[in-house]
Amino acid sequence: MTEKRTYSQYPREFKEEAVALIADQGYSVQKAADSLGIRSNLLYRWQRQLEDQKSGKSLSEDERAELKELRKDVRELRMEKTILKKASALFAKEMK
Repeated sequence: MTEKRTYSQYPREFKEEAVALIADQGYSVQKAADSLGIRSNLLYRWQRQLEDQKSGKSLSEDERAELKELRKDVRELRMEKTILKKASALFAKEMK
């Protein structure tokens, strides 16, 4: 029987400090990853994500949450608009 793989979730502060080891302290990626007990490819990914966020290429967590909420609002408004269109067509028929 196969077991389901579990993935570790790391807080944002941990990721930032791990990347700071490379950028500020002069550690190599492999050495920093070994000292933190994580794989080097994970550290490379965190480094790229943080660079993208700083340069504005990707969205921050707050922006992602806001975007999700706005998309939900748009969906609801479109549904309400469709309902109101149908209702106004019905009322227009009854008035004639």
